[in-house]
Amino acid sequence: MLPCPNTHPENYPPASRTLFSRSLCPSFAQPEKFMPTPTPGYQTKQEIITVGRSDYTIRSLLDRQQYSDPQGEAEAAGIPPATWPLFGLLWPSSRVLAGLMDNHNLIGKRVLEIGAGLALASLVVHRRLGDITASDWHPLSPGFLAENVLLNHLSPLKYQRGNWAGENPELGEFDLIIGSDILYERQQPQQLATPPPAPPSSSSIPTAATAAASATPWSPSATASTCTACPRHSKMETRIKAVWSRSRK
Repeated sequence: MLPCPNTHPENYPPASRTLFSRSLCPSFAQPEKFMPTPTPGYQTKQEIITVGRSDYTIRSLLDRQQYSDPQGEAEAAGIPPATWPLFGLLWPSSRVLAGLMDNHNLIGKRVLEIGAGLALASLVVHRRLGDITASDWHPLSPGFLAENVLLNHLSPLKYQRGNWAGENPELGEFDLIIGSDILYERQQPQQLATPPPAPPSSSSIPTAATAAASATPWSPSATASTCTACPRHSKMETRIKAVWSRSRK
């Protein structure tokens, strides 16, 4: 457990200070409005994160040891206990992405954050009045997002559940897709780069060529040659090519 801020204040600079509940640090009494909401099955904390010139109050999981899936929602979504808490932690890459969004030109752009987790970058875009939609697959992500929106006195932020392994027609199209720490599992580059299958046509007749194409393993070069009409996909293919190559080793 981290030391009490009363006895070690130097460990908690203004740019990233943790506000603990009384149950974790009895001598550190904060106003009730800063207390983490009691949550059955796991512990949370609140941090003040500085992005640019703005502070964001973020509720997150206490640490990587937290786990609670009483209804089996995460298990049904294919999220094992080992990766269950990852959505609820503030990772260094998410802070970097939030910093980029604090200065990025958002005028006229519809933005989607994939694998949002705690959606710090989405909160930054939202505070800047950008058109942002946060997306994640974890069943608790929208609840944490809703509370962090309230903690930062913001209007409701759009959220859509997203499954990279399938189609997500309700998401629509976006001018800018952002994400951080989204390629750490072997299957993720392929899931992100593979376009959704075209809707079946009653007049289409299977041929040897289409059968061979469907049986061909995915690769960046194959994707580029079969998706030249999709400029957004071509850009994504270029960016993940190196990552995909490393994941094959």
